[in-house]
Amino acid sequence: MARYQIILAYDGTHFLGSQRQADSRTVQGELERALRKLGWEGRTVTLAGRTDTGTHASGQVAAFDFDWRHAPEALHKALNTHLPHDMAVREIKVAADAFHPRFDASSRRYRYRLFCDGVRDPLRERYTWRVWPAVTDLTPLAAIWPGRHDFAAFGTPLKPEGSTVRCVLASEWQKRGDEWIFEIQADAFLYRMVRRLVYVQVAVGQGRLPAETLIRALETGSGSARETRNEPQIPASLAPASGLTLVEVRYDNLV
Repeated sequence: MARYQIILAYDGTHFLGSQRQADSRTVQGELERALRKLGWEGRTVTLAGRTDTGTHASGQVAAFDFDWRHAPEALHKALNTHLPHDMAVREIKVAADAFHPRFDASSRRYRYRLFCDGVRDPLRERYTWRVWPAVTDLTPLAAIWPGRHDFAAFGTPLKPEGSTVRCVLASEWQKRGDEWIFEIQADAFLYRMVRRLVYVQVAVGQGRLPAETLIRALETGSGSARETRNEPQIPASLAPASGLTLVEVRYDNLV
C-alpha cells in the first residue's frame, strides 16, 4: 500500500464542482470511479481544495492510498484511460505516508482571464469572462491585495465562524493582446474569494466603484454600511466561474 500524489487538470464546465456530491457529476466522483475500475477499494480521494461549479484547474492536487503492484507510470496511463475526456492526470508520484494535499499546502495560485467586447464570443467565453463596458488599466489595483488582511468583505470562511484573515503572497494583472489576466497567490483563500476580488476590480476599472472603497474594506474587515462616509458599498456579485483556473498548489514546507 502506498500513498500517491497526482496533479489533475480539468475543464470544469460540466462538473458541479470538485467535491463529491450524491447524484451529481464532480471531479472527485469521476476520479474515484476511474480508480475503482483499477481495483481501488479506498473510501475517499483527498483534494487540495474545492473548486466551484464551472471552475477549471491545471494544477489541482489529489492523494489516495492504493495497493498498486506496478510502476507509477503504469498507474498514470491506466487512470487517464478511464477518466473522462474533460479530465486528466498530468503528473503522478509516490508521496510520504502522511502527506495531505490540503493541510500540507503552503500556498495556492489562481488565474482569472477576461476580455472586453460588446458582442458575445461563444468560442472564448467557455474559459474567459466577457466584460462590457471596457475597463481602464487594472494593473495598479493588484497592489492592494498583498499582505495579511481580513478579507471578510471579499469571501466567506469555509467553516462557520472561521477566520477570514488570509495572507496574499503575490498579485498581478497583465494585459496580453485583448485579454486581462489576474494571478493571485495566497496561503489560503476564502470561499469564492478570487471571483469576488476580480468582480470588484472590474467595477473599479469600469468607474462604478472607487478603489479607496476596496482599501478601506481591507482596513476594517467589512464592506458594508458606508452610508456615514457617503461611500458606495462593495457589490456582492461574483465574476463568472468560467474565467477561473486553479493553476498551482505549493508545498514549500515539505522536505
